[in-house]
Amino acid sequence: MLKIFTLLVSVSFVCVASVIPEGMLPQLDGRIVGGVVTTISSHPWQVSLQRSGSHSCGGAIYAANIVVTAAHCLQDVTATVLKVRVGSSNWHEGGTLLSVAAFKAHEGFSSWTMVNDVAVIRLSSSLIYGSTVRPIALASKAPEHGAAAVVSGWGRQAFESGSLPDTLQYVNVSIVSTQSCASSIYGYGWQIQPTMICAYAKGKDACEGDAGGPLVSGDKLVGIVSWGYGCAFPNYPGVYADVAALRPWIIRAASGL
Repeated sequence: MLKIFTLLVSVSFVCVASVIPEGMLPQLDGRIVGGVVTTISSHPWQVSLQRSGSHSCGGAIYAANIVVTAAHCLQDVTATVLKVRVGSSNWHEGGTLLSVAAFKAHEGFSSWTMVNDVAVIRLSSSLIYGSTVRPIALASKAPEHGAAAVVSGWGRQAFESGSLPDTLQYVNVSIVSTQSCASSIYGYGWQIQPTMICAYAKGKDACEGDAGGPLVSGDKLVGIVSWGYGCAFPNYPGVYADVAALRPWIIRAASGL
């Protein structure tokens, strides 16, 4: 299981974050905290990435046979145990369940720093687009600081407790620029790198349950759920792979996979 760090209530979040050693960044998997039930027709690019029959991560449809997800979702796994469910509001039934033919993680991904946390998956067959299955365009420019965004996924709705909800959830958040997220306004400091972008809303966040899921703003994929400190902790935005910064790699990798 991916690394999650539990804080004592009495400990200052800012101080704790400042002493996390490099290589121990908590990797979060997209649980929607403070979420609202939604339908796949409202997020038709959303997929459930599954390992050995269980929901593992989220992802977004980029092309008829290509899904974009997080690199850390594909660590220590082979394509033979992976499947992708598309076109369903429920991760465990409905829609279409497809095998994975191949995948490629960014060569520069580091599980120590979480830079370049992006990967592409090639499906075993091409998708048929419709109202519940549709690709989403990659952002070519990061949204402005404060821009409205939506993150969706399946996962626990309280920090480190509860079972996965059956139905897709979403929350509305606001973009926090890379510069602002790395500033003294928030608790991350040097941990925020140029290939990352943040998003924040009080009491709302993405966390355990499906990293690799989509952060969408202006009808474009702007981020990929990557990591964070706790879930909806004050002063700690969710951290996402910055799609605009990683767009050239995604395009090249998808075309060569």
